Amino acid sequence: MENRMELLDSVRMARFVARGSLRLDAVVPAELNAEGLAVLADGVPSVPYGTPVSEAYPQGSFVRRLLELPQVAGALYSLVGPDPWVDHHHVHTREPRGGAAQPLHGDAIIDVRPDAFDVQLMYYPQAVTLEMGGTLSVPGSHLRRINETDTGRYQNLRGQDRLVCPAGTVVFLHHGLWHGGRRNDSDTLRYMYKIRFNPRVRQQRLWDTSDLADPRVAAELDVMFPWYEQATGRLERYNRILLWRELTGDHGFDLDHWVTRVSNRPREAAV
Repeated sequence: MENRMELLDSVRMARFVARGSLRLDAVVPAELNAEGLAVLADGVPSVPYGTPVSEAYPQGSFVRRLLELPQVAGALYSLVGPDPWVDHHHVHTREPRGGAAQPLHGDAIIDVRPDAFDVQLMYYPQAVTLEMGGTLSVPGSHLRRINETDTGRYQNLRGQDRLVCPAGTVVFLHHGLWHGGRRNDSDTLRYMYKIRFNPRVRQQRLWDTSDLADPRVAAELDVMFPWYEQATGRLERYNRILLWRELTGDHGFDLDHWVTRVSNRPREAAV
């Protein structure tokens, strides 16, 4: 399986660190999507917290085959490493012309880990139109620490991403990304299958690092998003630098000296 994985490169990894998400459009073939719709309609049996993927989903099962698709397997390995734990999974549905929009939220309690993260896979077995609602998320929000629905009072933020996608799309989210399911205003029942994964290894250089020196890496890490204010946007870049240092093991990496200047603590006494 590892020989078939399509690992992320450093540019895409940096984009995930900046945006908090990775989108793989139409990576699941049509026949697997058709099977997936039937499987999700029947419900997926629960998995005890902390079960490794290799034990949670039997070889040959629908979910296992979904996770073994080369792009899906490569992205998962690049983000959390081999055979991660399954935190939980859930089949989300939105009835036709029904359901209220979720408040904007981050999943679970506030998570202050600066050097590790969980990822959530979101699989869409059918095409999602704007009318069907889809998942709304706020790019670059994942390192702004909140507790669950602290952001629930906000209805819309500049630069938000309301998912419209082809069938077979898989999206990986950093566990802290602000998001929420939208109301379904179409005549079609909408499905989304979510799995949260916990890493079992240190998340350092798990991807294809051959392009680590590519200038586009720093450009991705330095991006600003429309909802940022100028001053607070600096904090987001600061936190990205800290995460990138952990992921690469390069503790001298910086952008415009944001981390260097505030961690400067000379020990030499003045003469």
